[in-house]
Amino acid sequence: MAAAQVQRMSRLMAKTLRDDPADAETLSHKLLVRAGYVRRNAAGIWTWLPLGKKVLDNITTVVREEMDAIGAQEVLLPALLPKDAYEASGRWEEYGDLLFRLKDRKGGEYLLGPTHEEIFTQTVKDQCTSYKDLPVMLYQIQTKYRDEARPRSGVLRGREFQMKDSYSFDTTDEGLAESYALHRAAYQKIFARLGLDYRIVSAVSGAMGGSASEEFLAPAAAGEDTFVDCPACEYAANTEAVTFVAAPVDGSAHGPVEELDTPDTPTIETLAAHLGVPASATLKNLLVKVDGEIVAVGVPGDREVDLGKLGEHLAPAVVELVTAEDFADRPDLVRGYVGPQGLEKVRYIADPRVANGTAWVTGANKADTHARNVVCGRDFEVDDYLDVVVVEEGDPCPSCGAGLKLDRAIEIGHIFQLGRKYADTFQLDVLGKEGKPVRVTMGSYGIGVSRAVAALAEQSADDKGLCWPAEIAPADVHVVAAGKAVQTEAALDAAEQLRAAGLRVLVDDRAGVSPGVKFTDAELIGVPKILVAGRRVGEGVFELKDRRTGEREELPLAEAITRLTA
Repeated sequence: MAAAQVQRMSRLMAKTLRDDPADAETLSHKLLVRAGYVRRNAAGIWTWLPLGKKVLDNITTVVREEMDAIGAQEVLLPALLPKDAYEASGRWEEYGDLLFRLKDRKGGEYLLGPTHEEIFTQTVKDQCTSYKDLPVMLYQIQTKYRDEARPRSGVLRGREFQMKDSYSFDTTDEGLAESYALHRAAYQKIFARLGLDYRIVSAVSGAMGGSASEEFLAPAAAGEDTFVDCPACEYAANTEAVTFVAAPVDGSAHGPVEELDTPDTPTIETLAAHLGVPASATLKNLLVKVDGEIVAVGVPGDREVDLGKLGEHLAPAVVELVTAEDFADRPDLVRGYVGPQGLEKVRYIADPRVANGTAWVTGANKADTHARNVVCGRDFEVDDYLDVVVVEEGDPCPSCGAGLKLDRAIEIGHIFQLGRKYADTFQLDVLGKEGKPVRVTMGSYGIGVSRAVAALAEQSADDKGLCWPAEIAPADVHVVAAGKAVQTEAALDAAEQLRAAGLRVLVDDRAGVSPGVKFTDAELIGVPKILVAGRRVGEGVFELKDRRTGEREELPLAEAITRLTA
């Protein structure tokens, strides 16, 4: 934590605002701007003003202390990176428009780093040659860059952001599991010290690759992630990681396929109304392109395909919806009337609910025609089962079967067991105990440092303003001089005594500012303790207020200092 100091507001570069920024939608965006913590430079690009930088540094200190405690070593890699490494891993193309790409004066191609798996792998390859050099865990706290299509929510989703990324390097899978467990425990300590309410949820690795993957989510209305939480057991997962298992059924009682004349029914809604059947009895077949190849995705008609979930399952392949031009090139695919039976040269992916033996009403691959009694396993085969439907409130918990609850959250951390994906790419080997090369296995672990500032603001703010946890606040105590010269003098004297006692102090000594504005600003800025030099300072009495609870008491300065340093 920062050394004891006094910051006078008369000299502080921070202007508080009474009104919300016009473009602000989330609570954290509104309050961080109004309280003078950040200022916008351009879309997704922010300046951290003195108060904001203090909060950011306090979070960084907690992260650094807990990473050091597990034996991780801090490094600092460049943000400007050569194209070659990312081209070798395939992510020069996979990241697409998210990358900031640039050329130097000689035409060499570079990017601004969105994440650093490739460079860390190359660094360890250069520095570690024997099993005796491992295991090793390295981390950095650095600015990352992603060209977000729609930067929004203030510092929650910017194009430039602070991140802690760490990487473990082991010679065995057992070693990787130990490094993963160390990081997982460190993250729990970090987020507890930060005062964040969080959930650890199962996640999918997606383009990162690897096996085990978990996210740390901070529940908040402004969150862009949706996760499921089981009220009956400990199961929690990102919606993209929720799985559903359906047992095969006996489909022998179903009659043969029957074609039905169904004009003007290209949608599930029109088909269900025309036939008088529930949407759940129909089979919806969505056509997508996976790296340019047309693929059909089958789900029950009452469910929607989660394209994000599908993309995560198929990563690093690029998933796109088909276009009218794609249909023009494939006359065998009849728009609005596609069915899985008889499809040729089309990979068929289905949700597990489309189990063997289930019968469906679906397209007949003819215009204005559907088919009934189309049985999975008899009339069509599924190439791959993937859970790709949008998860709904009340869906069965994969662990205990109870109805799941949905909630919004901010992703504040993500940990992966990467395995050997990047070690294979860069041939990261060390000499093993037997004198033979051993391929290294890796873990990757990230924390959104600047995002944690916004997550804390979202979770802890009230109707008066920010309300920081003590370890993260820009000061330990906010001293407010009510207005008169004698009160200002008493406030400054109190601030020095508090500093001498080891506390970080923000003192409002501004001349010509009314007590009402000062009190309002103190609540907006959100330091956890407020000490007021008011009408009784002549008697040596101050008012101590708890910002979170609103509790107040009058007491001598010496006693206030004792309370604040306890």
